[in-house]
Amino acid sequence: MKYNDQMKNRVKRVEGQVRALLRMMEEEKDCKDLVAQMSAARNALDRTIGLVVSTNLEQCVRDQINKGEDTEELIQEAVNLLVKSR
Repeated sequence: MKYNDQMKNRVKRVEGQVRALLRMMEEEKDCKDLVAQMSAARNALDRTIGLVVSTNLEQCVRDQINKGEDTEELIQEAVNLLVKSR
């Protein structure tokens, strides 16, 4: 699978959020602020997972349809990946 710039930029954004978390810890910031930042990083990563899985699923389904093959197994696999990521 090719990972496009949008996907890479999302991961870079999460990386920045995690670095900010470490900085906040070193600066002994308030627990509430730290947890809010952690939640934001987790949500951003969850959205990125959704984007990667959906993009991959779309391409795989197109390939299967072009081959005249069933797509049910691919869709189930994508659902399982999303469930597993939670």
